[in-house]
Amino acid sequence: MTTALLSTAEELHARVRHGRRAVVMTMGALHEGHATLIRTARETVGRDGEVVVTVFVNPLQFGEGEDLDRYPRTLEADLKLAEQAGADAVFAPSVDEVYPGGEPQVRITAGRMGERLEGASRPGHFDGVLTVVAKLLHLTRPDVALFGQKDAQQLALIRRMVRDLNFGVEIVGVPTVREEDGLALSSRNRYLSPDERRTALALSRALFAGRDRHAAQEALRARAREVPSTHARAEALSAIGESRAAADAHAVATAAPGGPAAVRAAARQVLDEAARLEPPLKLDYLALVDPSDFTGIGDDFTGEAVLAVAARVGTTRLIDNIPLTFGSLGAAS
Repeated sequence: MTTALLSTAEELHARVRHGRRAVVMTMGALHEGHATLIRTARETVGRDGEVVVTVFVNPLQFGEGEDLDRYPRTLEADLKLAEQAGADAVFAPSVDEVYPGGEPQVRITAGRMGERLEGASRPGHFDGVLTVVAKLLHLTRPDVALFGQKDAQQLALIRRMVRDLNFGVEIVGVPTVREEDGLALSSRNRYLSPDERRTALALSRALFAGRDRHAAQEALRARAREVPSTHARAEALSAIGESRAAADAHAVATAAPGGPAAVRAAARQVLDEAARLEPPLKLDYLALVDPSDFTGIGDDFTGEAVLAVAARVGTTRLIDNIPLTFGSLGAAS
């Protein structure tokens, strides 16, 4: 397969379409995470469909003092990776092609959901994201668009925009791709020195600590529910030689802090330790939120949630998150 390199919407629209078109939107500097998106896009539309990768460094989503000028631009390498992953075309428009006449006076606003977490740390960021996503959806005219779950708040806002504004496109989220040491793949990882990278691993370690704390708590609660908390329960446990272990499990499950509070505490401990490293991790936020609106969840919350973190190591700002489910085991029947 030879992947076409296109720079104008006219060139893209002139292509003969067979089957469904999938688009993967990127800012370039492609890595294995992007390749996974492209491969998933190919699986989604099949051999007869078309996969288009956009490469555009969007100036609207960079705030003052952010890394627009130094953001890596590696189009030749991007084209090669896209081709290897199965893309039919790379659409790499200029700023003038996307924003003819300069910055648009009419933009899409992300609303209150876009003012939380990433939006609070980077005011106006999501307005710029949604504006360019809307533009690129119109320019590429896909049937389906794929986005990584690493940018969980961005994905949630895009889904909301598509639903609220009646875009005729399916949005698919693709799980985060990680390196062997757990660090979420990001184009900004290349900015990290070896020492900074070691510190940056605290982001994923914190998320995994929260996840593991939640899993352990749920396992203990499930074990405690296996038999009633009565004399008969103690006898039953003794009969199988697990009296002390099961009693400890019951005590932990009923007395130790659990749920969202325990998840946050476990993750925060890892981040606090990383703040004392050299170089230190400077935490922006750690949040456990409802993915429907990115508001924080209470200790009685049940359902899907996202544990999200953002921090700086040196001059590089990184984000990461994992999904969790609370109350998944349900009450004893």
